[in-house]
Amino acid sequence: MICRGFVVLEREMNSSFPRAIRSTISPSSLVFKRPKPPFFAALSRSISVSSMPTSPNPQIPLFLRPPKFSSTLSDLQKWQEWAKSIALSVGSKFVDIDNGPDTILLCRELKWLLEDAVEDKSTVPELGSAKNGRLVRLKADIEELYVLWKQRIEERRPFQYIVGCEHWRDLILSVQEGVLIPRPETELIVDLVGEVVLENKGLGDGIWADLGTGSGAIAIGIGRILGSGGKVIATDLSPVAASVAAYNVERYELQDKVEIRQGSWFEPLDDVKGALVGLVSNPPYIPSHLILGLQAEVGKHEPRLALDGGENGMDDLLHLCKGAALMLKPGGFFAFETNGEKQCEFLADFLTNKLETSFHNVKVVYDFAGIQRFVTGFHN
Repeated sequence: MICRGFVVLEREMNSSFPRAIRSTISPSSLVFKRPKPPFFAALSRSISVSSMPTSPNPQIPLFLRPPKFSSTLSDLQKWQEWAKSIALSVGSKFVDIDNGPDTILLCRELKWLLEDAVEDKSTVPELGSAKNGRLVRLKADIEELYVLWKQRIEERRPFQYIVGCEHWRDLILSVQEGVLIPRPETELIVDLVGEVVLENKGLGDGIWADLGTGSGAIAIGIGRILGSGGKVIATDLSPVAASVAAYNVERYELQDKVEIRQGSWFEPLDDVKGALVGLVSNPPYIPSHLILGLQAEVGKHEPRLALDGGENGMDDLLHLCKGAALMLKPGGFFAFETNGEKQCEFLADFLTNKLETSFHNVKVVYDFAGIQRFVTGFHN
């Protein structure tokens, strides 16, 4: 994920990383998505379902805004010096508190924020170089930049929410409060789908589902690798997430390939029951009691709906497995992301022994950091 920095859980809990393309830190993981049903909950939920998002228009990422503002080079430099001084004052304090960002990462984010905010990156001032009143065209007012950076440091607001986007694979996806920030390890789901589609071209021309799509990252990634007849239906309970996902789909001109439906898990998919060739999800899987201990950027700002997986983090994963047995056609593929080794082993055992008549070739797949992260398999 060309991903600008934030910190996540590793195995049960851990590390921090910036934009994957620019980062030297290996991604580990948190994972998440929509908490709810208990172990034997029914597939049906009494939640209204809509095939079209109904929330207000998503926020436009900073880098896509028109340059309606301007500032002198000297005023922009004053902001830059102020922002850097605050970043330097952090030192390792956030790391010590909850494994949050350190000064090095914050200074890197400051550079990215400035690059997104100016119209012409060649006008970005080097500290000490701006000695005149020449105007620089900006995509945010200089006062807004002061507010945004104060939020980043004082409130620990995620950098992705500050600039309104996240770089993931070769995509730049709109994100905002109420939408989970896509993580680097989740990119592997798209790779796993790519592999099975290459091995079985029939899977590339069928209907896939991405449940709990969030920003639409996985659905868009899969949509771009499917054959001419392939399609992805992406669902999300959150109207904000559904609208942001639809915005991202439209930006990449995939409206004919990826359809966004608002609703809880399988509810919006009655018309394709038993007809899916593939089912993927990065659901909520953090145990409820661990949410408050997450890094501030995650626990205080990202949607709990996308994080909390119930008492042991398995509520939604088990619900997805039971639903997959009904939704997939024979030979259909599934891939679910988990919180690590214990959940992977439990889920693989559940699929193999409790639902043994439904699935075969169940496997545990490691993520970039060598952590057991995904469970995959095929419907009988």
